[in-house]
Amino acid sequence: MGQGSAKVRAMIRIFALVFFLVTLPLSAAVDLGIDVLKSQGFAPLAGKRVGLVTNQTGVDSAGTKTRLILKRAQGVQLVALYSPEHGIDGTVGAGKYVASRKDAATGLTVHSLYGPTRKPTPEMLRGIDVLVYDMQDIGVRSYTYVSTMAKCMEACGEQKIPFIVLDRPNPLGGTRVEGPGIEGKWISFVGQLPVPYLHGMTVGELAKMANAHGWAGGRCQLTVVPMQGWTRDMTWQHTGLRWVQTSPNIPRAASVPYYAATSIFGSLEGAALDVGIGTDAPFQCAGKCGLDSAAFVRELQSCGLRSAEPYSRKEFAGARLSLSADSAVNLAAVNIQLLCAAQKFSRGSIFARYRDADNILWKIYGSTSLRTQIEKGVSAAAIIAGWQSVAERFRSARQAYLLY
Repeated sequence: MGQGSAKVRAMIRIFALVFFLVTLPLSAAVDLGIDVLKSQGFAPLAGKRVGLVTNQTGVDSAGTKTRLILKRAQGVQLVALYSPEHGIDGTVGAGKYVASRKDAATGLTVHSLYGPTRKPTPEMLRGIDVLVYDMQDIGVRSYTYVSTMAKCMEACGEQKIPFIVLDRPNPLGGTRVEGPGIEGKWISFVGQLPVPYLHGMTVGELAKMANAHGWAGGRCQLTVVPMQGWTRDMTWQHTGLRWVQTSPNIPRAASVPYYAATSIFGSLEGAALDVGIGTDAPFQCAGKCGLDSAAFVRELQSCGLRSAEPYSRKEFAGARLSLSADSAVNLAAVNIQLLCAAQKFSRGSIFARYRDADNILWKIYGSTSLRTQIEKGVSAAAIIAGWQSVAERFRSARQAYLLY
């Protein structure tokens, strides 16, 4: 009896040790821009009054908020905060008005850049010597955090205020360049920079390219604090960093490739489409009212999406996807495969009820050509092939601005 009890206790200790080891946080393989800034003793900010564009994703590799780090840093005077879409804590829904308010963590005023204005006003910037940007982007053109960055660069250029970007990884890695470009007439806050839908750049690299090309309405005095340890082949899971929910519908790093694959499809408003918003797996499914899910999935599988499975939710039916940032699948192309498959099994044009006064689909896709092509029966493969020249030109043009 005693010997058996000893064995049980030994087994419990072993299991406890294993549990402890597997739940230890991974040591980060990457030092973020904020980590590098700390290692420099905050030298670029010494003696300056600092404004910080940030939200809940602005943390160092240990998870400490950048705004708290700068607030506590000796010789640095953090005086103002600026928040993007979703607010400084990332809890406001997509497209919802964000009000300016006091930040509970620092006691500072948070100026909303997703309210009456999306560009910092001279009044908002009064009293600062430098504006710092630290937020986690997801590498997709329509995600608005880089649009906020571009507007801040424009304002800093006009006000002669230096702008510093603390760099962060692109969670999709640095090699994936996919999707359509954007025509000048469709430049908007959901497509502020003329880059492919998936650009494969970090925010620091994008800032350098935008500044050099004048995409942010001119040029500013730009400094990028680069990461250390990140390489272009690193998707998020290889960084050793903890993911912080970037917005309510991107709760996990694993959500990012699904957003890349279904966000164009899901922006066809009025067509009774579903991408899983409101579920615990946003962007991971694609459906439509009245679809035959089995036939829809067979069509997608014939396009190479072998992992697609039938699903149904409320009045919707369609496909549940299985994708990752490391997948060989062209993520941006999945949107077109979904739209073409939905068209094949629809009576009449899937665009027939598209009555969006804001033209959100064209702003996200970058042109109106998509409707013409799909209604004429152009194949998904042909539409996707039409992006190739855009990707090739961009790959060449971006080379001068790559940091890693």
